[in-house]
Amino acid sequence: MSSLSYGMRRAAALFLLAGTVAASVLPAAAADVTFMMRNSHPNAVEVELYSQDRNHVWPGGNEVYYLDDGETKEIPLSCNEGEQICYGAWVSGDQGTYWGTGPENAENCSDCCYTCTGGETEEINLVP
Repeated sequence: MSSLSYGMRRAAALFLLAGTVAASVLPAAAADVTFMMRNSHPNAVEVELYSQDRNHVWPGGNEVYYLDDGETKEIPLSCNEGEQICYGAWVSGDQGTYWGTGPENAENCSDCCYTCTGGETEEINLVP
């Protein structure tokens, strides 16, 4: 009987170890969030969204979200649950006039980041 109980203990230990290893390699839970951006500047603006928790940019691929003057755009994206995402926006052709973290996520901001938990942000109004 002792060999059976040893085998059962060993099997249980291996099962727990396998569960621990599997949990450590599973991807983070995904969520969707929509950034609501309004351009109230008289010129067009370009926007990128930057993860603060990993090396990821939306839309990526050297592309930007483009908002004409007066345009409101919904920017849906998939992100990892709990991930911090900050917006960077700038006047098209004038990277010195910016909002949030600006071009290349290079600046600090106090109120331009959101936690990925699903849903949508309040309207982010880019004003001159």
